Amino acid sequence: MALNLKLVTVVFVGSFVVFALDLFLAAGTFFWPAGWSFLLIFIGANVALVRWLLRHDPGLLTERMTGFGKSDEPTWDKVFLVVLQVFWLAWLALMGLDAVRFHWSQMSGWLQVVGALLLLGSFYLFFLTFRENPYLSPAIRVQTERGQTVISTGPYHYVRHPMYAAVIPFMVGTTLMLGSWYGLLMGLIFVGGLAFRAVREEGVLRAELPGYEEYMGKVKYRFIPYVW
Repeated sequence: MALNLKLVTVVFVGSFVVFALDLFLAAGTFFWPAGWSFLLIFIGANVALVRWLLRHDPGLLTERMTGFGKSDEPTWDKVFLVVLQVFWLAWLALMGLDAVRFHWSQMSGWLQVVGALLLLGSFYLFFLTFRENPYLSPAIRVQTERGQTVISTGPYHYVRHPMYAAVIPFMVGTTLMLGSWYGLLMGLIFVGGLAFRAVREEGVLRAELPGYEEYMGKVKYRFIPYVW
């Protein structure tokens, strides 16, 4: 199924508006340079990735935008993704409340610079993962209609879930850049949820994707080499 470019544009513009309102209404002001910087980096990186996918792997882009909610996706994962979206919006709002409206956190400017660098680095890791895996669905399902196979090259040579691994510097970088220690704590809970999902996802892949169990025997770590 080919994607409508106008639909992609509407989704991106809509996401930008929702995220901006979530951040700045919680902050109580639209004058928040760090908030605008985060949004520009986040949306800019995603636009660059979509442009790359449109040119090099439109099938993956279609899967990313339409792969969830299908009959072969476990019910628990459908619920999990909804909870994840709510958690994401709550996380953004918390950082607006913390860093700007109530000033619960005090963070040095140099840490915010470190956060911006971590954020940029996380998007590079995301890109490497998308470039390597044409079956990177947002849902837990085996794409038999697309002839899915095990991917063991690129970042998958080092960890079994590089997409989830890239979320770690993303969450840390975002919270440092926005200046919220409470956001960092909530981000760690988010990563814990992804760890739970990764274990459940591997159960599905072992049962339904030929060769995945052998791959697990070769690549021992899920998120971080020599750690987990």
